[in-house]
Amino acid sequence: MNLRDLKYLVALADHKHFGRAAAACYISQPTLSTQIKKLEDELGIALVERAPRRVMLTPAGRDAADRARHIVAEVEQMKEAARRSQNPEAGAVRLGIFPTLGPYLLPHIVPRLRERFPQLELLLIEEKTEVVLRQLREGRLDAAVLALPLHDDQLHIEFLFEEPFLLAVPEGHPLAHGRALTIQDLAHESLLLLEDGHCLRDQALDVCHLAGAGEKTGFRATSLETLRQMVAANVGITLLPILSVKPPVAPSRDMQLLAFRDPPPSRRIAMVWRRSSAMSGFLLKLAGLFRELPPELFKSNTPGRTAAAQNRGKSRS
Repeated sequence: MNLRDLKYLVALADHKHFGRAAAACYISQPTLSTQIKKLEDELGIALVERAPRRVMLTPAGRDAADRARHIVAEVEQMKEAARRSQNPEAGAVRLGIFPTLGPYLLPHIVPRLRERFPQLELLLIEEKTEVVLRQLREGRLDAAVLALPLHDDQLHIEFLFEEPFLLAVPEGHPLAHGRALTIQDLAHESLLLLEDGHCLRDQALDVCHLAGAGEKTGFRATSLETLRQMVAANVGITLLPILSVKPPVAPSRDMQLLAFRDPPPSRRIAMVWRRSSAMSGFLLKLAGLFRELPPELFKSNTPGRTAAAQNRGKSRS
């Protein structure tokens, strides 16, 4: 048994297809099939159920693939640790981030990362929180930027920042009166929310429950951009994280953004990685750079409506 064969088994578990797994490993399909068969002979068990058009791992095969994945990840970490011992700020970092944060945070942090760590290769993977956590545990990611709380004793958690929510309402909505809101102002309102699987949906639901608000039935968005368009089209109101409305994001027409009085509803963002990671020292430096983002990024422009909304109001008067 060698590391190469374990990588082949992991590829087969990921792709569930001999052809695609072979292509991912840059070998021919017969070679992959032969090596998997040798691995089965060595272990004395069947790892794969072979069918004409699909591949399924046996229970023993799934267990072996999980173990192989961890072994491969540990070896890669060993190699990465050796490289970083020569130059701690060089090499690659595989960073996971969730979709309602990534597009809005990265324009602010990536230039700072390039300036501070010019030799760093940042490999970004944008997926929902559940997928990011699974890939992190399996060693396919080095670290992740996620929303708290997280409940996993195997992960090290570094708090980064707190991101307030704003209320997005159509022009002319009764709440668009220009003064700062309270949570109680949302009582009996129905909010547009994201579909299941987005952590922002759970965060917004927590605010709704606290305020006595509900979810608008018959609609669930797949992205923040869809929510933004639906509010502008006078379909309803929603909560938006403040980074999602900061430049370089262009302001949406026919929509007003309302701030909440302190303390506003918010979400807490952290960087997490495996406690066993050989990259912990460097990841602490990386997290520190996130914490150095300007505080103005997380503040609304005015206590009530945002400056863009106020300027639109002035231009119409």
